[in-house]
Amino acid sequence: MSSFMDLPANLPIPVDDGACDHLPGMPVPAIHLRATSGALVDLAARPGRTVVYAYPRTGAPGEQAKPDWDMLPGARGCTPESCGFRDHHAGLRELAAEVFGLSTQSTPFQQEVVDRLHLPFSLLSDDGLQMTRALRLPAFVYSGETLVKRLTLVIRDGVIEHVFYPVFPPDTHAEAVIAWLANTP
Repeated sequence: MSSFMDLPANLPIPVDDGACDHLPGMPVPAIHLRATSGALVDLAARPGRTVVYAYPRTGAPGEQAKPDWDMLPGARGCTPESCGFRDHHAGLRELAAEVFGLSTQSTPFQQEVVDRLHLPFSLLSDDGLQMTRALRLPAFVYSGETLVKRLTLVIRDGVIEHVFYPVFPPDTHAEAVIAWLANTP
């Protein structure tokens, strides 16, 4: 691959294994996650609609993805997905939705991603796995790291209203979220 923005044509498509079936209607626990803005964010306390797209991990500049990474259904595409939410951020805001990205990567690592990709929203770090465990989010271990599977939560006034899972393809996912929000008052 020439960059993290390129998605191979033969990526395996993730299947719905039911790992998020318990989430709709669930109250979000009051957990403070560190944001790349420097703030502590409590998703349970956010008024209105909040879109939280969770992703396994973004690569660092110059880092080559291991060959088996592309073979994991739903693993490849974190950077294109983030760029999709960046490019559609104004449309999401017009629909009164606040946006956050979420991964188990550290805040300093995520800050580099925000700067490099020019993201107009914060990324949240669940590097202690508090939110992942509390919500029983689907996760997997790769190279010794626990990573969240790609999913998106739509939270309304502290309660999970809708879950997109599995997410594929990741590069057009923000458009699907906008369509759902526009059709769901």
